[in-house]
Amino acid sequence: MKKFAGPDPNFPFLDVNQRFSFPDPLKSESDSIIAWGGNLSPGMLLSAYEQGLFPWYGENEPVIWHSPDPRFILFPENIHISASMKKIIKAKKFDITIDQDFNGVIKACSEIIRPNQKGTWIDDNIIDAYTELHQLGFAHSAEAWYKGELVGGCYGVRLYSVFFGESMFARMSNASKAAFIYLVDHLAKEGVSLIDCQTHTPHLHTLGAREIDRKDFILLLKEKLELNY
Repeated sequence: MKKFAGPDPNFPFLDVNQRFSFPDPLKSESDSIIAWGGNLSPGMLLSAYEQGLFPWYGENEPVIWHSPDPRFILFPENIHISASMKKIIKAKKFDITIDQDFNGVIKACSEIIRPNQKGTWIDDNIIDAYTELHQLGFAHSAEAWYKGELVGGCYGVRLYSVFFGESMFARMSNASKAAFIYLVDHLAKEGVSLIDCQTHTPHLHTLGAREIDRKDFILLLKEKLELNY
């Protein structure tokens, strides 16, 4: 099978009501990569999240579908807010909004320089695909503003009581943390009980995220989603 860089133009477009069956992550010998190929159409992306996968690929690579083992997650009730962050929040240093500038957030996430990473996986295809999910009501963002300027934020995909975090950025110290903390509180009030953080980062570890076995994550995900289907 020919490998295309990015989405395969010959793969069928799946609308929001169509689904694709990926290989079962629990039967995989890989600790992350489960499949490659396909596209980033709405039905394809929603299928992936429902089955515990997400796209993550580099330049000149096909779309690669990951399900890491272990998985990094956060239960909203376990979020840890440091004393210094509590002061920042109390002082209302940042104005925080939800879904006010999704395009600005995802573009900023694509431009931010990250340690030990060459370039970004958030290319134009990713931006277009998640912007479409946002327009369909599945992808959401939180924005941190300072004196009217967008200085931090994060975005991800929500399916009922599960939120799948995708990326965050900060142009000012603590801006992304403030946006994330606000988003977690907002989601919890709306009934979200599980936040997928994908893979370990020191940034989210300090906020209370922890690793669990992939098997436990997949079973937990199925349990959460079955309550709504």
